[in-house]
Amino acid sequence: MASERLRLLRRVEYDWMVGQGFFETEKVELLDGVIVEMSPQGTRHAATVQRLNPLFVLALRGRAAVRVQSPFVASDISEPEPDIALVPPGDYDASHPSQAFLLVEVAESSINRDRRVKTRVYAAAGVPEYWLVDVASGTIEIRTQPTAGGYSQVRIARSGESIRLQAFPDVEIAVSDVVR
Repeated sequence: MASERLRLLRRVEYDWMVGQGFFETEKVELLDGVIVEMSPQGTRHAATVQRLNPLFVLALRGRAAVRVQSPFVASDISEPEPDIALVPPGDYDASHPSQAFLLVEVAESSINRDRRVKTRVYAAAGVPEYWLVDVASGTIEIRTQPTAGGYSQVRIARSGESIRLQAFPDVEIAVSDVVR
């Protein structure tokens, strides 16, 4: 019996399907060539994203575009939708951004996927900094120095601490302003 091979979906095919309305009633993203259902957002998740957005917008006006729950081109087979993406300013009408200064995922029920799959996808895309906001523990995991399989540096920030953005060291975010 021959082993079965899966044929992964390419990002351009996924984008075509999205454009045709295939997923109008679903929240999905493309990860490693597979269409993955996104976890529903609880109130703590949504409130955390709501707190993060103005912190970044006010601090980075004119230096970075802040995208909320929008597609990011990570590779030919991955187009995740991070909760927050700090990307170079620009016109993204024709295509989604493929570079980012920082990507942020807020995790309630998706923490295992965000730690394993998204960490690898974002690092392979060369994203220099990735934050995983763990609302259950009230911490922010800061990942820097991307490698092929993940990030070589991981630091956990807790309430009472602040985080300086790697790309914008003048910007400091207090953990207590993000998680409660």
